[in-house]
Amino acid sequence: MEMTRRGRIEVICGSMFSGKTEELIRRMKRAKFAHQKVEIFKPTLDTRYSEEEVVSHDSNHILSTPIESSASILLLATDVDVVGIDEAQFFDDELPAVCNELARRGTRVIVAGLDMDFKCQPFGPMPALMAVADEVTKVHAICVRCGSLAYVSHRTVQNDKLVLLGEKMEYEPLCRECYRQALEERNEQLTNDE
Repeated sequence: MEMTRRGRIEVICGSMFSGKTEELIRRMKRAKFAHQKVEIFKPTLDTRYSEEEVVSHDSNHILSTPIESSASILLLATDVDVVGIDEAQFFDDELPAVCNELARRGTRVIVAGLDMDFKCQPFGPMPALMAVADEVTKVHAICVRCGSLAYVSHRTVQNDKLVLLGEKMEYEPLCRECYRQALEERNEQLTNDE
């Protein structure tokens, strides 16, 4: 009797510098080690480290396929055992439906992304992905100000664009209390500048 594959959706979420991509790469490499056919996707706009690889802040990397929209995943992931998706917050709102379809087909789907934007608001399709996931893993960075578990990716530069690709020069992981203090400091500075 042939075993049928059981599809599932796993979501890895958290703030910047929390190890989301590192965990995605770890799970994908384990699947490859188990001789499973894997395919990794990322949004074309994420070119921070590489145009064709998913790269963690610790410089771990794995080859990926940059795509414009989540619908492309269904076309490119036929006959694949495991699909990895990095920076899911940058994809369109169809991503949860795409992941559900892959899981229905028997594919294991591993998704990594920011759960909140720099204003502490749910980010893109991530809330819907977490709702339909079989498993959600929330990873945490360490607050750079006090050493507690970080809650948010605080933007350190003045820019209100929702999507601002950046690193340690533009963002810092902060706990809830240090984030509140940072906002107070910014508001005080803006008041003094007027």
